[in-house]
Amino acid sequence: MLSFKRLDVYQFSIKFLALAYDIIASLPRGQAKLADQFRRASTSIPLNIAEAAGKVSPAEAAHHFAIARGSAMECSAILDVIRTTRMTPGSQMEEGDEILTRIVAMLTKLSR
Repeated sequence: MLSFKRLDVYQFSIKFLALAYDIIASLPRGQAKLADQFRRASTSIPLNIAEAAGKVSPAEAAHHFAIARGSAMECSAILDVIRTTRMTPGSQMEEGDEILTRIVAMLTKLSR
């Protein structure tokens, strides 16, 4: 197993990615741009965590962890948009918020 797969933050990011794709599937027609933005931001989190783990330089690793953190924050804002416009049930939004809160906390420490 590659080292980044053992990281809690990576495992949470994969859990969030699965939830994000469920939410995307439940979005009403006409929301293709929002769905695409959510798909790209949620996918960026685990990809940047993996890339950070592969860097030799601590500064380079911190940079990619910070990018992943920014993508997680973007996902949180997208959840707010979906919640505010009542596009999908709230239970998934709450779960997403909880997972993202943990991810952002971990990435904040890793990006220092």
